[in-house]
Amino acid sequence: MAVYKKKDRTARKIQKDHASIKAESTTKEVFEGLDSGANKAEEWVLKNQKIILSIMGVIVIGVIAFLAYNRFVKEPAEKNAANELAFPKAYFTKAMNQTVAKDSLFNLALNGADGKDGLIGIADRLGSTDAGNLAKYYAGISYMNLADYKKAVEYLDDFSSNDPISNSIAKGAIGDAFANLGAEYYEDALKYYEQAFQMSENSFSAPIFLNKAAIVATNLGKFDKAEKYYSKIKTEYPKSDQATDIDGKINLSKYSVK
Repeated sequence: MAVYKKKDRTARKIQKDHASIKAESTTKEVFEGLDSGANKAEEWVLKNQKIILSIMGVIVIGVIAFLAYNRFVKEPAEKNAANELAFPKAYFTKAMNQTVAKDSLFNLALNGADGKDGLIGIADRLGSTDAGNLAKYYAGISYMNLADYKKAVEYLDDFSSNDPISNSIAKGAIGDAFANLGAEYYEDALKYYEQAFQMSENSFSAPIFLNKAAIVATNLGKFDKAEKYYSKIKTEYPKSDQATDIDGKINLSKYSVK
């Protein structure tokens, strides 16, 4: 019996030794593989050194050019555009705050005076700058107030902003312009009102544009849409001015559908 135990121990030891040898062999193969891979990578780098350095050079030059452009071109251009915008913006702000004699002020804002460009000139020359982009918005609102709705659409549609509320208001103003152009433009007005409240579902502008969209939808005979937008005002903006008598508006839309 002792002999069997001794044989068992010997067998287990042999198996253990084999396992150890196998593990060492595998480890050696892994390291040899890593060394081989490293050598190949090193050879590739040496072989393609010129190409790699050229690519790195292009990247570095690109970064330097970008930084230089921002520092010496874009920033001065932005500052210059902002300074130029201050002149017509003063007329625009004054016109927006007045109740009488507004047309002459809006025209001064648009066309400029005393040899200085107005909103139109700044938007055309410096439209790629932040101030030039803002000039497009001011120009569009100025044309709205002068009842030149097609010009208003032209400038407002060219305005863009990273701020969803600003974009929403601009789209809503385009909707107003189309609505003022008459029944043949109601489809366009509805499209822009819908864009306006979808862009920024805030409690200030969203219920206003929802209400306008519902009114235009009603005029187009799209009573299901009108009901949908009035219901959205009721459920999501119950404290807004547009929620006044909202049940009556909803019921009228439902009755019209039937």
